[in-house]
Amino acid sequence: MSTGELILYTTEDGGARIRLRAEGGTVWLSQLEMAELFASSKQNIGQHIKNVLADGELAEDSVVKQNFTTASDGKNYRTMLYNLDMILAVGYRVRSHRGTQFRQWATTHLREFLVKGFVMDDERLKEPGGWDYFDELIQRIRDIRASEKRFYQKIRDIYATAVDYDGTTEQAQRFFARTQNKMLWAITGHTAAELIAARSDPNQPNMGSQAGGAAGCGRATWGLPRTTCSSRKSTRSTASW
Repeated sequence: MSTGELILYTTEDGGARIRLRAEGGTVWLSQLEMAELFASSKQNIGQHIKNVLADGELAEDSVVKQNFTTASDGKNYRTMLYNLDMILAVGYRVRSHRGTQFRQWATTHLREFLVKGFVMDDERLKEPGGWDYFDELIQRIRDIRASEKRFYQKIRDIYATAVDYDGTTEQAQRFFARTQNKMLWAITGHTAAELIAARSDPNQPNMGSQAGGAAGCGRATWGLPRTTCSSRKSTRSTASW
């Protein structure tokens, strides 16, 4: 999506086709265009914008810009444009059928994010155009898959497929302890016991733990290699301790 590109957006109900100005990783609309987008009046949109700014929800200098156009009479006219942050803020306030549709759409995606931890536009990723964040998505997925906790969970899932699996048995617990020790050594060059000894600091709150919070740290947890941490991390460690 190049600077200044115009995107044709059709609302879900097909009632409006809006030309979105794409610039600097966001889109810009005038008050009149927002009124068309949300099936409201320009006056209502203007009042909502004033309220958003008055409430301190957004800073005017970061969401508003001036756009000068030359009309057929040869005169230059100034139009105020508002970026995506303001468009979304207005969408949550405007009272119209299309505004309700917008809030339903936003709520659905927010719920998916809260439940799943991610939201994806599958069709957009399948059909790239302009700005493409696919490579960034792949890299972030790689980072997540490489996390120690995620990798360890996969090992447990595989082990749990055994017909005689019982996670409460001493044999299973010894297996997981040995597996985690090997993973810790591969990542940090130290065993779990060495990490505990090196990172525990009696002079720091919660023995220097960086996980679990005050309520989750104490004698029952400080001896765990994943939760007993301090600023004296091994320089070879790439895990989230």
